[in-house]
Amino acid sequence: MIVNDNPVVAPPGTNPEAPQINPSPAESPKKSRQARKTAAAENIQELGTPEVPIAKTNIHVMTIIGQIEGHMVLPPQNKTTKYEHVMPQIVAIEQSNEIDGLLLVLNTVGGDVEAGLAIAEMVASMSKPTVSIVLGGGHSIGVPIAVSATYSFIVESATMTIHPIRLTGLVIGAPSSFDYLEKMQERVNKFVVSHSNVTEKKWREFLFKTGELSRDIGTSVAGKDAVKYGLINEIGGVSQALKKLEELIELQKDHKEGKGLKQ
Repeated sequence: MIVNDNPVVAPPGTNPEAPQINPSPAESPKKSRQARKTAAAENIQELGTPEVPIAKTNIHVMTIIGQIEGHMVLPPQNKTTKYEHVMPQIVAIEQSNEIDGLLLVLNTVGGDVEAGLAIAEMVASMSKPTVSIVLGGGHSIGVPIAVSATYSFIVESATMTIHPIRLTGLVIGAPSSFDYLEKMQERVNKFVVSHSNVTEKKWREFLFKTGELSRDIGTSVAGKDAVKYGLINEIGGVSQALKKLEELIELQKDHKEGKGLKQ
């Protein structure tokens, strides 16, 4: 008998008339074991654990870590959050029928202003409930991302550095350059004030405070102070953030069901 132009000999104890199919490499037990070993080794190398826990949940977790990369590619040794990766994810989460809420986990030094502000605007415009939690730090353009969520948390040990927009490299010393910087700063100011409980006066005070940060002007706000001044809603960790997100999801479901009954 010929299968796929290759002669196949039936093994002893089998029906030679029955069709014989060569097992694919993926089905080989030896190769399957080898694939599992390779996957375990990669997990240990990348994540420090032989197995990655996978649980079915209606909550998507997104991390904003390191430096937020914008239009320029940063050096490979930098830990980065690439905006071209994050933005399609947000759209997919908004479209998905299986995801009911988004948890944003932040530990970032800031980065590209326009990329960070774009991410913040996308999160703020989502119809699904979102909760952010600042761990370690939510500095610079990380502040608008932290306040863009429906509800925000920060741990006591975390800090948020607030300072005016800075440029690196060549700056053209013309009035239009300074006008551009001022307009960009106003975009950030309006977003933070409108998506948090901090007053515009207090926010500007944070921006232009001198003597607190070395070689710069600005303010470093710790966890409790971030809540005190209205930047962040509440002190809390992962469990509190997840619990709040589940509450917001249930509220949205109840609202939709009630709206459907009225219709």
